[in-house]
Amino acid sequence: MPRDESHSTVTVGGLGFDVRSRPGGEEGHDPVILLHGFPETSASWSTVADLLATAGITSYAPDQRGYSPGARPTDIADYRLHELVGDIVGLCDELGLERVHLAGHDWGAIVAWAVAAAHPDRISTVTAVSVPHPAAFAWARENDPDQRERSGYMEFFAKPDEPEQALLADDCVALRLGFGDVVPADAVAEHLRVLTAPGAMTAALNWYRAMDSADHHIADVTVPTTFIWSSGDIAIMRAGAERCGQHVSGPYRYIEIPDGSHWVPEEFPSVVADAITAQIQAYPSGAPLPPR
Repeated sequence: MPRDESHSTVTVGGLGFDVRSRPGGEEGHDPVILLHGFPETSASWSTVADLLATAGITSYAPDQRGYSPGARPTDIADYRLHELVGDIVGLCDELGLERVHLAGHDWGAIVAWAVAAAHPDRISTVTAVSVPHPAAFAWARENDPDQRERSGYMEFFAKPDEPEQALLADDCVALRLGFGDVVPADAVAEHLRVLTAPGAMTAALNWYRAMDSADHHIADVTVPTTFIWSSGDIAIMRAGAERCGQHVSGPYRYIEIPDGSHWVPEEFPSVVADAITAQIQAYPSGAPLPPR
């Protein structure tokens, strides 16, 4: 565990979310909420959180709905995007945070986009990693053959039972191969510890099963936004990444990492931490900068 990292359980709407907190020490800016994706946990942000703390920035990284043992409902409908958004707004309420900076990777990026679109009064900035604005991603899935092919796994994950069997088989060999040598061994161990608990993999896959076409039609994001994408991402192709800025009406920055993997927070933690830090320093409390 990184020095000064603390773990707590925060109750939101009757669900208990495990949260990693990393104090930064400096005052004068809003903290950052770090949202993980699939098939990972809050541990995916550990190095980024360390770097943010060094810069004086406090961070909170929850294990999201389905990943926290105390927040694992069984109905697929409980994993609709509006429920995931409500979790983050409720978490901020329980932590006493009126405004926050928001960063998310993979599914966590989708949640971050949706929270910022629905609650711009609560969000100072967004840093989205790997997955572009849902409307841009939906456009790419429909219009770009490469993205359509690469997104086939999402339909597989939405099937009942079979994905759990495939991902948990042989000591989670499929997940281990997917992480490769990019994700640190201790983080992999933590992800698998969580996902191999009874019901956890089903809960995590229910995010895919609960997807609805309406989830693609969230509003454009008006708060200052940075989007980080790696050209070596095997799941997210260039078409959606380059279209992302069309759905941000506020100040927008696009960072492309050449030939990296999908696991950007672990492979390039300094790039992610520097991007978050730059936004927080520019918009400490949502202060406006010149428009795009």
